[in-house]
Amino acid sequence: MAYLCEAQSPEAVIQLIAASYLRHGFYWYVTGSIPVGKDPAGIDQKLITKYGIDVSEWERRHRKQRGIANAHYLRYQRWFILLVSEGHHALKQPAAKGGEGEHLRDCRRTPIRFKGYSISYRRAGVTAAGGSATKFHAHVRIDDDTYRRLRDRFVDLAMHRTADTLALEFGRIPFARYAPVRRQLLDILRAVNERRKQQNFELLPHSVLKLKRTPVPVYVRPETENQNTQNLVEAA
Repeated sequence: MAYLCEAQSPEAVIQLIAASYLRHGFYWYVTGSIPVGKDPAGIDQKLITKYGIDVSEWERRHRKQRGIANAHYLRYQRWFILLVSEGHHALKQPAAKGGEGEHLRDCRRTPIRFKGYSISYRRAGVTAAGGSATKFHAHVRIDDDTYRRLRDRFVDLAMHRTADTLALEFGRIPFARYAPVRRQLLDILRAVNERRKQQNFELLPHSVLKLKRTPVPVYVRPETENQNTQNLVEAA
């Protein structure tokens, strides 16, 4: 199977990075944008080939055992990200040698920012028991600027909209409900209800936030694969 790299949605990008790539040690990253007029599929293939990304799981394990890093590539529309793990890799070379070394960031120090999200890999809030190593986990939240704009907007609407209209507005907030996002949305809701309480307006329940996160499909599948799937459905 060819290496799949085109994401269906922003939520798919976040889900794959947080639940898979960071969890497996792909901490270093560089992002970019494909210029208008360039063929995204052509750029995909160029980068995948240049950095040896389309390899088998066996080869990835073998590289890791030899201290050689692995890399992943992911694109949504014209935005893309390259991620690389611990070890030697062409991606880590300086630009003069064909790499991106000067531009690489470590998401444990500098969060990945994408479509209003901030994704990092950080220490867990609870200290590990028994003196074991500190645990880390992916941390997905609304980035600070986007959060402040969102909070200001809802606090302003709090005095000028009915409860039903505000409930619809909360339901339209697009961010996937990871735990840090849920806490941010609850903070916004508390601020809104505090403003409404001052005027004896109807308060909004937590249910307007739709706090359950639903996993999403990740990749855009090749046309031939989509057609084969459709043929199987029709045959059934």
